[in-house]
Amino acid sequence: MGFPGVWMTESESMVYRVVPKCACSSIGQIMFYSDHGRYFDGDIHDSTDGLHKWAQDHSQQPIETSVREGRGVSFTCVRNPYARILSSFFDKIAGIQRNGKRYRGKLVPQLIQTYGIEVGSPEDGFDFDQIKSFRRFLLFARDTARWRRPMEPDIHWSSMSGHISTLITNGGHYDQIFFTEKFDEGMQKVLDASETPVKVDVKDVPRFNESEGHGPKRAHKVSDYFDDLSRHLVWEMYSRDFRLFRYDFDDPDNKMPLGEVDLDEVHAKLGR
Repeated sequence: MGFPGVWMTESESMVYRVVPKCACSSIGQIMFYSDHGRYFDGDIHDSTDGLHKWAQDHSQQPIETSVREGRGVSFTCVRNPYARILSSFFDKIAGIQRNGKRYRGKLVPQLIQTYGIEVGSPEDGFDFDQIKSFRRFLLFARDTARWRRPMEPDIHWSSMSGHISTLITNGGHYDQIFFTEKFDEGMQKVLDASETPVKVDVKDVPRFNESEGHGPKRAHKVSDYFDDLSRHLVWEMYSRDFRLFRYDFDDPDNKMPLGEVDLDEVHAKLGR
């Protein structure tokens, strides 16, 4: 199976397991800069050189060798599951993508027809009932996670544990796991532990939010979107994420983790 979702600097200073909707654009740009002294011109997801990615055939052997030999600092980044699934909805379902189209072509029309979701449009200022539509999307996301229908779960709302586990089960090991909510502190620790050709101070790095400005703004506080049924669905999908990464299930408005990640526990529970 190899190491899907892994990016690595060409200098092999850092190995990163991408978790979608967890600051991956910023992390990828920082990795690119740490090798080349400049940021990639465009969305880092579109780069085809300057950064090793498992999806690129020429990158697979260098990544596999580096991961198995533990050469660079191996890390990933996690995010509060409530905020992450909300972000997935506003970006991928309600938003317009970089190419000016809806995400995955027929997906949004299918959700409108099958689940009664509304998403508005740029023409009407994305005027729709955000809470009602999000809760219906959540039902769809749960259906994909539990029964893999009407489609396989998308990478943007499949569990963080599922993404993170592949590196461990295929022979890798994490040196650090940090929180999106404490991004500067966590990313700086990774950089400080890495031997990068170019030094990077995270405080000087611009924010690379590639989904910003392409869809509706969230109109309510986080807890307003999650009634009892919604929270039950979230627990069904992300219970392991809440427990392993120490997020507060009881208070959706508390985005901060309740404690630090126990790397030994993560490896033990996700390496089975």
